Amino acid sequence: MKITVLSFSLAAVLAAGCLPAFAQNAAVVNGKPIPSAKLDKLIAGTGQPASPELRDRARTMLIDRELLLQEANKRGITQRDDVQEQLEQARLNVLAGAVFEDYVKTHGANDDELRKQYDKIKAQFGNGKEYHARHILVEKEADAKAIIAKIKGGAKFEDMAKASSKDTGSAANGGDLDWANSGSYVPEFSAAMTGLKKGQMTDTPVKTQFGWHIIELVDVRDQKIPSFEEVKPQLQQMLMGDQAWQREQFQAMMKSLKDKAKIQ
Repeated sequence: MKITVLSFSLAAVLAAGCLPAFAQNAAVVNGKPIPSAKLDKLIAGTGQPASPELRDRARTMLIDRELLLQEANKRGITQRDDVQEQLEQARLNVLAGAVFEDYVKTHGANDDELRKQYDKIKAQFGNGKEYHARHILVEKEADAKAIIAKIKGGAKFEDMAKASSKDTGSAANGGDLDWANSGSYVPEFSAAMTGLKKGQMTDTPVKTQFGWHIIELVDVRDQKIPSFEEVKPQLQQMLMGDQAWQREQFQAMMKSLKDKAKIQ
């Protein structure tokens, strides 16, 4: 009985001594430990809460990666010249991307460039007003004139739109186009719409590339345009996603590096 108790006590002590070592690893694959810190870093990189499900998925991913690496080493694949070349190229691509990202942070989009981008977007808002309009679109001018005559004779605009408009996106809603700025429409439509007063309809059909329109202006309101400072972070992101701008910045970076370098 004493021996049994002593054995259990010794086993408990040994197990307790091993716990810290096990806690340091997320898994051990064929004797190769995967540190828990590596798992925590992978989870943190997802930007998601560290739920048990996410932790299990991340652990499985690390185990799969380790198994593939071990198999590649076992088959001698990691030592092949073509694989080594591709690995080096991948390494250089990662480094080049990191260097460029760091360069852009210090030499990238200045306020002048961002303001130019802001002015372009601001111009799309038109005259700073939003218009709530509805329209009826038909193929022939004669049909449009006939509809105008019917509406002036007492027919409801909404009913005529539902019955006659070929704009399937708005016809079911009585031709309603909801709120939009003048820059959202083709020039001919925009000019006719902005020339109307609230509650007024075009007396003559309006020709655009889509056909002939009868336009009614339901309402007008001022449109709030965000300030430059409010949208500055978004403008920076937009430029970073602009491939032409990226090429220009990359060329500027390489020129700067070459100008400073001693190349023989």
